[in-house]
Amino acid sequence: MAENASDLANPPSGDAAPTAVLTVLTTIDAREKAEALARGAVAERVAACAQISGPVTSVYRWKGEVIIGREWQVLLKTTAVRFEALAAYLRAAHDYDTPEIIATPVTHGDPAYLAWVGDETHPQ
Repeated sequence: MAENASDLANPPSGDAAPTAVLTVLTTIDAREKAEALARGAVAERVAACAQISGPVTSVYRWKGEVIIGREWQVLLKTTAVRFEALAAYLRAAHDYDTPEIIATPVTHGDPAYLAWVGDETHPQ
């Protein structure tokens, strides 16, 4: 078991992932739009897969006002190498002025799954 956060970020050499994988989170205001973002990202090979959850209640400040709204979360899997391409896709396809695009590194995972993410996001 890892003793601290740096142990998670730097696993022992035998445990290192063959491909640096990220989960990328975005939100949008309709299920159909979430499905379109997910499908497009996978079709463009900038994400290997996506899960859609929702609706969720989001609370945020926008243009000086506190907003409470209903959104759908889209969690995409990609590689660190393909992150910028995925972010560019999301910015272009999203209808929010400032879409949430947050990447989190996957520190551990099944090697076969991580390799699959790499294979599915490799440009053809």
